[in-house]
Amino acid sequence: MTQLYVGLVILALFAGLIGGRQRPATLFVAAAIALYLPGLISSQKLLHHYANESLITLMLLLMSSMALERTRALQWVSSKLFHKSQFITLLRMLGLVSVTSAFLNNTAVVAALMQSVRKNREHPAQRLLIPLSYFAILGGMLTLIGTSTNLVVNSFLVDTGHPGFGFFDFFPVGLGALAVAGATTCVAAYLLPKGRSQHDISQDYFLDAKIADDSPLIGKTVQQAGLRALDGLFLAEIVRTADHNQSSLITPVKPETVLQANDRLIFCGDVKQAQQISQLPGVSMFAHDALSDGEQNGNGLLHDNLAEVIVSPTSTLVGRTLKEANFRALFDAAVVAIGRGGERISGKLGQVEIRAGDRLVLATSEDFYRHRNLERNFFLLEGKRLSPTLTGQQEAICLLGFAAVVSAAALNLVSLFSGLIAYLAVILTTQVISATDIRRRLPLEIWLVIGSALCIASVFVSSGLSDNVTSAFLGLLGDEVTPMGALMGVFVMTWLITEVVTNNAAAAIVFPIAIGIAESLGVNIMPFVMAVAFGASASFISPFGYQTNLMVMNAGNYRFRDFSRIGVFVLLAYSITALYLIPRVFPW
Repeated sequence: MTQLYVGLVILALFAGLIGGRQRPATLFVAAAIALYLPGLISSQKLLHHYANESLITLMLLLMSSMALERTRALQWVSSKLFHKSQFITLLRMLGLVSVTSAFLNNTAVVAALMQSVRKNREHPAQRLLIPLSYFAILGGMLTLIGTSTNLVVNSFLVDTGHPGFGFFDFFPVGLGALAVAGATTCVAAYLLPKGRSQHDISQDYFLDAKIADDSPLIGKTVQQAGLRALDGLFLAEIVRTADHNQSSLITPVKPETVLQANDRLIFCGDVKQAQQISQLPGVSMFAHDALSDGEQNGNGLLHDNLAEVIVSPTSTLVGRTLKEANFRALFDAAVVAIGRGGERISGKLGQVEIRAGDRLVLATSEDFYRHRNLERNFFLLEGKRLSPTLTGQQEAICLLGFAAVVSAAALNLVSLFSGLIAYLAVILTTQVISATDIRRRLPLEIWLVIGSALCIASVFVSSGLSDNVTSAFLGLLGDEVTPMGALMGVFVMTWLITEVVTNNAAAAIVFPIAIGIAESLGVNIMPFVMAVAFGASASFISPFGYQTNLMVMNAGNYRFRDFSRIGVFVLLAYSITALYLIPRVFPW
């Protein structure tokens, strides 16, 4: 009965992650509580898992990266990327982005560089943005700190009583995967759509406007009102409020459809043409409805003060509508339009549930850029720089201090944990970052996900369920299963879960199974641990398994098929190389 209960909790967690209706942190914490309340894990173990040294090291690293993001290092990298030859540009990106991602948070690297890639005048941005994400993923596998997944796996490894990874333990396999999969990406990038370079705000957006009670358009057909003749805009649907505030959806909209008071007109197309809508008599846009009376004078706001942002996975907006989040009061800005990677958005914009990776076009005031919560919530695509730059002395302290910590950890002079604590103290003392910055961007969700995952994995093992799952998995592989066959099975299983949910969740789910398989076969556990780490970062076919893929999907206006078009080749190159090298670098 205990195993059945634990299995149901894990299946419910998995279903919730696939559904995507709740934040991963909420689901993982709920699962951990569901295992704690019946007494399947003690209070001492629960606290131990949330205070795991490797987990705290990850938190320290993410906090330290806040300072590194403010230096001009990433700006320098950006200035060296582009060449007249697309292939040379891709090779430069391969080298510079992968090396940077080996030591910095790859989400921050992609966020800092994708605006430059979108604005470059040498090559179509759509040929470069997916490779940018792939190079960041590949570079993250070079070191222990290159990606949160490596530190997550290290947390599980330490928690099982084994020695943790060294700083460069991932490097031999990671370098081989980088060389082969990186070269494959450079060639396969020519299969991507050759769209124009995006120097301006993207056109694949949905806009919301409302017909007032006294509008002269009431009683006219769509054709008579001129709504079929707007330049660059298409009337996709009408949301009509009937009796008892019940709404009905009219789609597709026919030319003879008669307009009524309070109809919501949902347009798709070019945001820059939004002024056409606001100039219609008796029609107001959703953005204008969100602004105060003093800010509604004139239409310059919809042209001169636009910012284009991508919603961060750490944003407080995720899972909430704009009205629920009280967006206007929170950010001193109004949403003009929403884009979602080519996916159709239906209904009133104020009632659309925001997802991580959504693109928003905002009508902003100067106060918008002074808000302290912007970096947590958005990646900026068009607009002003959000973070203040550092002085020369602060940059030197920041870069040299981090280099010293990495060098000392790599040479085993000090632990990464101790080095990062000292580094954090120095950058706080020198005001490179402030306590407010840390509090505002504290990666609480990552801590909750990993701490809860450690609790779930512990019960998964202690209940005996992992032994049964391991036996069933080995049974599927056949009676004559070899260590290499089992290794391939673990890698593929981790990859599949990564593409369906997220990389950290995949590592948390598969790690106990991988350990159980290794012990059942009587071989070294390290090849299987590495298979989990590399499999969890093998997110190349789907844009949803890795944050950087989700970011560039919306920044480049890609479709799912664009990722699968080149991702299948990159995945094969990466997987074959990793599976070939893992047992040679980490013998059975």
